[in-house]
Amino acid sequence: MTAHPALLWFRDDLRLSDNPALRAALDHGPLICLYILDTATQRRELGGAARWWLSRSLQALSQAIAAKGGELLILRGDPAELLPDIVERTGSSYVAWNRRYDGAAIALDRALKAKLTETGVEVESFNANLLNEPWQVKTKADGPFKVFTPYWRAVREGGEPSAPLPAPARLSKATLPAALRKQALTIADLALQPTAPDWASGLRDAWMPGEDGAQDRLGTFLDEGIAGYREGRDRPDKLSTSRLSPHLRFGEISPRQIWHATRGALETGETPGSAADIEKFFSEIGWREFSYHLLFHNPDLASVNYDRRFDAMAWATDEAGLKAWRKGLTGYPIVDAGLRELWQTGWMHNRVRMITASFLIKHLLTDWRAGETWFWDTLVDADPANNPASWQWVAGSGADAAPYFRIFNPVTQGEKFDPKGDYVRRFVPELAKLGDRFIHRPWDAPASELKQAGIVLGQNYPKPVVALDFGRRRALDAFAALRSE
Repeated sequence: MTAHPALLWFRDDLRLSDNPALRAALDHGPLICLYILDTATQRRELGGAARWWLSRSLQALSQAIAAKGGELLILRGDPAELLPDIVERTGSSYVAWNRRYDGAAIALDRALKAKLTETGVEVESFNANLLNEPWQVKTKADGPFKVFTPYWRAVREGGEPSAPLPAPARLSKATLPAALRKQALTIADLALQPTAPDWASGLRDAWMPGEDGAQDRLGTFLDEGIAGYREGRDRPDKLSTSRLSPHLRFGEISPRQIWHATRGALETGETPGSAADIEKFFSEIGWREFSYHLLFHNPDLASVNYDRRFDAMAWATDEAGLKAWRKGLTGYPIVDAGLRELWQTGWMHNRVRMITASFLIKHLLTDWRAGETWFWDTLVDADPANNPASWQWVAGSGADAAPYFRIFNPVTQGEKFDPKGDYVRRFVPELAKLGDRFIHRPWDAPASELKQAGIVLGQNYPKPVVALDFGRRRALDAFAALRSE
């Protein structure tokens, strides 16, 4: 232990347990815990829903740090300028952070590490948020994977992930210079919460951001949700998914913690889930890992087609269709339910994400980037890897992508995965009184049933914005033209 303070820079790792940068920093001196709201134009600005989550997560982190004797210093600005200045003003001799994997973050971290090291400061970075670093898993040809199944097989052949680290019992707090303390901001100063209008009431009802909220969510899932997960995860009408994605996005829980808690619950019989359920759950964690593998090797994943053939795709310009899709007013109940769930809660069931994405890209022939951008703004789990990788997968332009001719039919998808219409009725209350038979295709319902349900198509519920057969054929023709070039 030295007299010089150690600086811990929090980013997408807003937790105290299983935080390797925190554990390392504690060995190097009294601690300065720092969070910088990054305003540099090089990085993609957080969307509205993610900003709401960040505000709540920072509040939880600040309270957790204070409870252990520490303090969270909050600033706003360009880390490339702020971090070296803070190191100089505090006399810090050691800086630690956990890694991020988008191109702008990697460039920033490399530049900062080089700059600080030149001044004699020791800088270390760690893996806190992935099971494996993106560069560690390689093909037999020593290159990155392009297909999920062999990637995940290679990961599993590497054995179980390392055990998570416990949270420290106490945090030793460094003394801040008076001028720096005056510069410190409150979480409210960051203006992350919506005010005019305040659209976040549904988010507040649905979520408890923070490390404690993440652990509660995991415990509930292992107790109540994982049984039957292998099949049930595709059912939006049931509480059969973990809903851990926003907690992972902000690093309130690590995949190592999830993995070992789940494995331990199976081995001790403390969960009703089967081995098959848990292996399927692990593979979903694997898809997140694969997405980061893709992002690391393709930094422009959110803006450039992974398969460059799609650069020549003749996308339609349908602003009215895009607007109807965003508002959940397409006339296709499962699509509309998904977009309204997203708007109300900041989240959407994964099966419905695929359905809604397929509808926008293929039936409306809209560039996948328009949908990815909307999800980035409205999802509490808007993730720099998962979001673009999944949109490109549906579009057919991504790695291990669904073939372009795989076009989800929103009617048959709804009937298969929401058979009684419970999900639709929850988020599309205009259709609540319509019977099960026509809940996913109200335009086919007899006039008497529509009248009895209080539905007037085109008035209180829209007619379909596009005919399914027309949309499907147009998409297939566009793809055929693309392949022929």
